[in-house]
Amino acid sequence: MSKYLVITDSTADFTPEQIEQLGIEVIPMEFLIDDKTYLNYPDGREMTNEQFYEAMRNGSMPTTTQITPTRFVEIFEPHLKEETDILYICFSSALSATYERSVTAVEELREKYPQRQIYTIDSRSPSMGEGLLVIHALEMLKNGASVKEAAQWAEENRKYVRLWFTVNDLNHLKRGGRISAAAALFGGMLGIKPVLQVNENGELIPTEKIRGRKQSLDCIVNRMAETIIKPEEQTVYIMHGDAMADAEYVADLIKKQIPNVKDIKIQFVGPIIGSHTGDGIMCVIYMGEERSI
Repeated sequence: MSKYLVITDSTADFTPEQIEQLGIEVIPMEFLIDDKTYLNYPDGREMTNEQFYEAMRNGSMPTTTQITPTRFVEIFEPHLKEETDILYICFSSALSATYERSVTAVEELREKYPQRQIYTIDSRSPSMGEGLLVIHALEMLKNGASVKEAAQWAEENRKYVRLWFTVNDLNHLKRGGRISAAAALFGGMLGIKPVLQVNENGELIPTEKIRGRKQSLDCIVNRMAETIIKPEEQTVYIMHGDAMADAEYVADLIKKQIPNVKDIKIQFVGPIIGSHTGDGIMCVIYMGEERSI
């Protein structure tokens, strides 16, 4: 049986403990804050999640950069030289050029290493939506599937990964062009908290306007309860931007509305996604009914 390695990027928001347990490789992505560049290592060696969100609360406006094709070649090639097949599951192509650039690198490497299986998969998700595909594909590989079979599974099942989220500050969505300046201004004055989901193409789509933070948290759990499938068989993820009290509130709601859910994990949304959503983002991620928009 061929050796294999599953690789993802730091937007998947895996913890260091999960990375070690799964045996995956995570590519740290870059972000810039206060005129300094950092790599988003999952262990926070250059900047922790807490430090990042504290800087945002103090007025810092971070930006992010892209992984280049050359960098992908540098990461993938040593494994190929060791006769290891690669499955790379990456950040949504609708939100980043990461997938496109990885494809350029893979096309070059396939010519150089024709005997190896090298696949790059557009997760069409951010955060642990990407991570869920990694976990399931890895389970297939450990049970004897080929890298090609695991890649095909990820492509065919990414439409069942569901994400609902809300944010605390509309100005960060305005910066990213997700809402208009006028909507951000009046929404902020009225206490409006948008609820968004990820559509079949991996885009962020505003679906509801909710007045009040608590009500927006209630809404994302309601939408989850309506669309989750086989909760007794899956771990659901609550991802937050340094808002642990709200995350625990969401966890309690899930336990009440979906009492048979197998497990609930609460984790940070890291700096790459957090740069575009701000502190206070709250997201529920799970396997559910097919994305319908």
